[in-house]
Amino acid sequence: MAQYVQREFYLRQLIDKMDNGEIKIVTGPRRSGKSWLLKKIFKDYLLQKGIAENQIIIISFDLDDDDETGDLTERQALKDYLKSCIISNNLSYYVILDEIQEVEGFEKIVNGLNAKDNVDVYITGSNSHFLSSDLNTILRGRGDEVRVYPFSFKEFCSNRTEPVNELWKEYYTYGGMPGLLRKNTPEQKVAYLQRLWNKTYLDDVVERHHVQNREALSNLADALCSSVGSLTNPNRISNVLKSVQNIKIDPATIENYISYLEDAFLFEGSRRYNIKGNKYFESIKKYYAVDVGLRNAKLNFRQQEVTHIMENVIYNELRMRGFSVDVGLVESREMRDGKSQYIQYEIDFIASNGMDKYYIQSAFSLDDEKKRQQEIRSLLKVGDSFRKIVILGNDIAEYTDNYGIRYMGLFQFLLSGF
Repeated sequence: MAQYVQREFYLRQLIDKMDNGEIKIVTGPRRSGKSWLLKKIFKDYLLQKGIAENQIIIISFDLDDDDETGDLTERQALKDYLKSCIISNNLSYYVILDEIQEVEGFEKIVNGLNAKDNVDVYITGSNSHFLSSDLNTILRGRGDEVRVYPFSFKEFCSNRTEPVNELWKEYYTYGGMPGLLRKNTPEQKVAYLQRLWNKTYLDDVVERHHVQNREALSNLADALCSSVGSLTNPNRISNVLKSVQNIKIDPATIENYISYLEDAFLFEGSRRYNIKGNKYFESIKKYYAVDVGLRNAKLNFRQQEVTHIMENVIYNELRMRGFSVDVGLVESREMRDGKSQYIQYEIDFIASNGMDKYYIQSAFSLDDEKKRQQEIRSLLKVGDSFRKIVILGNDIAEYTDNYGIRYMGLFQFLLSGF
């Protein structure tokens, strides 16, 4: 695999936001490529545009990294260092502060930099509270987010020559964490992903949130990984852990732990939405892993159901493209056993970006007409004119049926989009 994946999707966002007077906040899980994006790809772009090396100021505060600038996590030391670098009012400076949340009171420094007309500021963080409304207030409403995910399947395939089916098998097994580029064997990949969980993610969550029961947190992560694509809530997870693993964790603690894992960008919860009732079900969600390789590694590669993994990959792809994603529910009044009843049908994804809206079903295969009718029944019950799509696991020629429902193969969706 090529050692340099040019993350053009994110680079384009950074270029579009350059010199816009706002603080560019690059977020995402640890080791997802935020630092490389800014410190290598974006820096190379700036150099190619004629920006001098001394006008690009890069400081990393990741405790796992060695930075030639030394320890600048103390606020005054950081202010002094930046002052020594920004020496002219007639030059434009690009300041990149990597994992800035490690600096206590960093907000004042960032606001001070942003107030300078000749300074463009870029900061990264690996915790979602980093983007809370409180932070946005502290940054005076001048935060502009770029959310970074692990490699998409398209990025994963870049500069690869193997058949796409082989690449898909590798991707749905090991995922798209950029660090895998330096791992050559399955054993190295497995060890790397499991080390990320044990030595980076769980340790970080435990330390950041002062978690007392690390084992319970790890078991909860296992439960979320096992149930990707399934509706669940803290009460249900509590009951499963108690009955299957004889582990007692009360629902309130589970709810807190889930929020910690979401804060670390390891999972995302998709809310259930009643389409005709125009309301959310607050207590029940589907959770998806930010990377299927991390999900598999947490489960020691025991549960690799391709149908669930495919659904997780589609969810991540939609989120990476900037869609908000809900789980759809449509109710229909029908006669069953001689009685009129409300029947609920599920739509895997309602994807919206403010301009476009799609109803999407993930179906690994449609073996016969009966199966096809089962998959599209919920789409037919919606009754509105928004586009409806079925994404199939096998490679098919795209077509549209008599109901106006569009069918496309998974690889076409992941590599080319809608």
